[in-house]
Amino acid sequence: MSETEIVRKALDKVLGGAQLDAAEIYALADIDTEDGKEALLDAAEKITARYAPRRFDSCTIINARSGKCPENCKWCAQSAHFSTGCDSYDIVAHDEALASARYNADHGIMRFSLVASGRTTRGKTIDAMCGMLDEIFREGRISTCASLGLLGREELQKLYDSGTHRYHCNLETAPSYFASLCTTHTMDDKIRTIMTAKEIGFEVCSGGIIGMGETRRQRAELALKLREIEPVSIPINILSPIKGTPLQDTPPISDEEILITVAIFRFAHPAVTLRFAGGRARLPREVQLRAMKVGINGAIVGDLLTTIGSTWAEDKVLVRDAGYEF
Repeated sequence: MSETEIVRKALDKVLGGAQLDAAEIYALADIDTEDGKEALLDAAEKITARYAPRRFDSCTIINARSGKCPENCKWCAQSAHFSTGCDSYDIVAHDEALASARYNADHGIMRFSLVASGRTTRGKTIDAMCGMLDEIFREGRISTCASLGLLGREELQKLYDSGTHRYHCNLETAPSYFASLCTTHTMDDKIRTIMTAKEIGFEVCSGGIIGMGETRRQRAELALKLREIEPVSIPINILSPIKGTPLQDTPPISDEEILITVAIFRFAHPAVTLRFAGGRARLPREVQLRAMKVGINGAIVGDLLTTIGSTWAEDKVLVRDAGYEF
């Protein structure tokens, strides 16, 4: 069977309402000819047009606690294991967090998330963050999310009771590659937090970072692993190598590989929000536009923790040109 026939058969199955199995997803990841790759991107556009929400899902984040993280994730500027010059502070001021949420609500952004460095968030710190989120929730102008590490049931319940009903915890990479990038916690630790959050009632936002030296098949492996936890949103980060981290000299993933990855994720998750996150600022406008047609229907906008993103004003032009509403 030719590669274009493999794509056509997979497309017909997805448009018919069926889910591709692992072998079919890996077959798409193995496509290597120019005709096959172009057929893959065109087919993913058809799936996106049929199933993906047409309202572009915008989200912004604030670094609620920065640096001094005990984990040794090789990509991260905030790990205490590496010397990166990252700013460090214990917790963002209450008024600063509220002002940021209000600013983003004024500009029409849908979601606002507190993101904290560190393995977990407990005690007075989780109480303070829940207080911020509760006040933002009660104002009713913007939805709230949180990414506060490997929380237990007690902390997750406090967060849920604050009005924050979406929790973010990235799987980061394929199960077969995770241990080569981080040894201080496991993917199972992450999944334990995610499944506890789902039991409480949270929606889950979970994705990963591409371009960390993994293969295309391992990106497909991540897409398949994510199906087990059923996220409503999948952030796709593109590695921005940070000086001082073990990945500082990692060659950049190509624009073509980024587009192919988005297409594979769309085949694996026809109706989920695929969200551009960190690293997309380096992409030419035409590549970002093609990615939005192939599968991206959400983005984190504004500052992205330790790297700078784009403005929502800039993004709205792209969103409109890609045929989405906001």
